Amino acid sequence: MDGKIIVGIDVGTYKAVTVIAKVTENIVNILGASEVKSKGIRKGQVVDIEEAVGVINNSLESAERMAGYSASHVFASIGGSQIECQNSRGVVAVSNPQAEISNQDLARVIDAAKAVSLPSTRDIVHVLPRNYIVDGQEGIKDPTGMSGTRLEVDTHIITANSVSIRNMDKAFSEVGVDVDSFAFSGYASSLAVLSDTEKELGVILVDIGAGTTDISIYVEGSVAYSSVLAIGSRHVTNDLAIGLRISLESAEKIKLFLSQDPSKRTIVVPDESEDGEEKERRPSDEIDLTHLNLSEEIRKVSQKTLVEGIIKPRLNEICTMIGMEIKKSGFAGQTPAGIVLTGGGALTAGIKESAKRTLAMPVRIGVPSNLKGIVDEISHPAFSTAIGLIQYGARNSSGGGSSFRLPIPKGMGGISKIFKKAFNIIKSFIP
Repeated sequence: MDGKIIVGIDVGTYKAVTVIAKVTENIVNILGASEVKSKGIRKGQVVDIEEAVGVINNSLESAERMAGYSASHVFASIGGSQIECQNSRGVVAVSNPQAEISNQDLARVIDAAKAVSLPSTRDIVHVLPRNYIVDGQEGIKDPTGMSGTRLEVDTHIITANSVSIRNMDKAFSEVGVDVDSFAFSGYASSLAVLSDTEKELGVILVDIGAGTTDISIYVEGSVAYSSVLAIGSRHVTNDLAIGLRISLESAEKIKLFLSQDPSKRTIVVPDESEDGEEKERRPSDEIDLTHLNLSEEIRKVSQKTLVEGIIKPRLNEICTMIGMEIKKSGFAGQTPAGIVLTGGGALTAGIKESAKRTLAMPVRIGVPSNLKGIVDEISHPAFSTAIGLIQYGARNSSGGGSSFRLPIPKGMGGISKIFKKAFNIIKSFIP
């Protein structure tokens, strides 16, 4: 079976995820996947390049071993509060009005829309066409083959800090792989979890990571607004650590435990009568934490104290900030499909209820769909961006006007990777 093998790497604040997949006619067949705890990345930006290189390398090699495939080109996520967006319109005259509108005309009109005034410190990551207008006729999704004299396009432009992109690219080149294209992590996640119906109706994708929350708003089938909030599920962990006076590691374990199915969390206490016979069992508010092996040796804790007293106030704050961002976008009344929560933070205990109450919209948890192969491990909101990068790569690997490519000579990455692998093989023989 023919198909393109694509590698997607999502480097986040909490973890680095690599997915290797074969894509054939929109079917994503997962060959290998890995998840490594992140270092050297904070709020979507490289803060220690050596640590970031080590994390990316470990994640990539684990996925390569599982897939039996050596990667030389990857698609990588870019995020952080440095992400900005704007909508722009481009207008051109059709090159041959007697004939049909060609792909060259489309490329020219997108280039015209790209000609926006940007500071020298910013680079364009995406130019996403929203809709085309041919001789005043609006709402055209693909004008190829149509007749007309004047072609216009409304686009959504996502930009990022040039230095952040170059630091991330340097980390990948030191690992020994070329980045074919960077993709905004919120947009990548939307490709993995949103349905076409939701996009057409109007929907808000909220990807909650550890350090940041990405927002991608779709109106009439295409992205109309993108944003990143500098707050994430790591703040919930910090609150638990302060409230219970425990380490961040222990707080993270408790948070993940609380994110499980509620039926697995509550312990049941037998209510014994005077003659020693067991009466009706009743669920207790206390949660047994002994199996988590926390260094502080906390055994039991009140679920109400944790969820209602510590977690919910922070979730309400995150949801309020999301609500303010939606209002700022100007598309608040155009998203009847509601909100889709994804990312690792989407499973935090009580977040769905907080979002429904605070934002007064339908809310669902988004999980990557239409997958084959090794899907058990990655059918999880935390893998949405990495799966989205695979789908983004399938669309853009043959080249395309909407992806960002660095003006850096390619080819050296693959060579350095060969040397690195040869060195590792030799090292394995040394006692």
